[in-house]
Amino acid sequence: MRDHNGVNLSVSSIDDLSKRVLAAAAEHTRHFPDPSPGRQPLHTVYVPADRFGPSTPQDFGAEALRLINNHTPGVGSFGAAFGIQPDLAGTVRERVAAKLATEPIEDLRIDFEDGYGVRSEAEEDAHVDQVVEAVAVAYELKTLPHFWGLRVKSFTDGGHERSMRTLDGFLTSLRDRLGRLPGGFVITFPKTVMPEQVAIFADYLTRLESALGLPVGVLQFEVQIETAEAVVNHRGELGLRPILEAAAGRLTGAHFGVFDYTAAIGLPPDEQRLDHPACDFARNVMQVSLVGTGVRLSDGSTNAVPRSDSAEHVSGTWATHAEHVRHSLRNGFYQGWDLHPAHLPSRYAVVYAFHLTGIDEDLARVKAWREHSQRQGGVLEEPATVKALNARLRRAVDCGALESSAVQ
Repeated sequence: MRDHNGVNLSVSSIDDLSKRVLAAAAEHTRHFPDPSPGRQPLHTVYVPADRFGPSTPQDFGAEALRLINNHTPGVGSFGAAFGIQPDLAGTVRERVAAKLATEPIEDLRIDFEDGYGVRSEAEEDAHVDQVVEAVAVAYELKTLPHFWGLRVKSFTDGGHERSMRTLDGFLTSLRDRLGRLPGGFVITFPKTVMPEQVAIFADYLTRLESALGLPVGVLQFEVQIETAEAVVNHRGELGLRPILEAAAGRLTGAHFGVFDYTAAIGLPPDEQRLDHPACDFARNVMQVSLVGTGVRLSDGSTNAVPRSDSAEHVSGTWATHAEHVRHSLRNGFYQGWDLHPAHLPSRYAVVYAFHLTGIDEDLARVKAWREHSQRQGGVLEEPATVKALNARLRRAVDCGALESSAVQ
């Protein structure tokens, strides 16, 4: 038999098989829609609710700048403090200082959970009102970070009613104060152990949207992966996909919780750290479970903070935090948590140096690919590699490490 191009073939028709291939592709796309579009913040800064005010982001930036100027007054000392090679230290220092002056916090989470603790009903209600006013003022002054939101109490710890009351009270009062919900809002749902908890929370958000007159699906959230059950569930299966499905399209991120997780699996206190191999396992499970789903991944925090303004304490904090940030980046986690103004210099310095190292070569490789010359410097590029290079360049521009004009 000959086909319409005159080629001899033995199988008369593959139309039914083609339909099955297309159906399988559609099913795959439904589960793996690819990365979420738009900018991903490179960190989330957690601030206890009772300590949050309208100037908190700027206060963090000012303190971080003070630490840089006091402890790394020159390019050499800056490079040495953060382990940055001399040829990059000047550029990185200049861009970090500019970042701290203009956008010190990319993503802010006002914390009503572990960083805040358990308070009386009246006290937490009062802090909800205080936070509403602070957010409203920051929004009006245009100082609210691009991404922001609340971390509510965990359903696992029995705080579910308080969690829902805080979220309802906050959103209701903010609506009454501003008449709208500012963009970039996200909720952090901590200590997830069962998909059913996530499903209940998603159902509650649907009720809340209806009661507030908000568009369906506008209230989105991220889960914190900080229990063993979230990684391997009660049936001995990987736990992340059932959690994603239970979120009913509202899940935007999965954030690793270092200290709850390492404590839960029995690590001694002096081994409860971000770069422990046990954490690498959990992060790998997060990656293979959620890759291609549009759910963004974030690493956890470093608990080292300066005990004083001494050079020893500040430089020690920076060294620990910088190494943890590098560990996250090497393992494909481009976002993490920060808890203190001293974390901002090391976060931005390490991330900027990471993106700028070898940037000229990366730009040349992408340009060569675009010009259909797939060999550059003896390297035969794979499409997947070029996709990764483009993603790296996009992240570099988004965070301020690289001028957008450099990638045109």
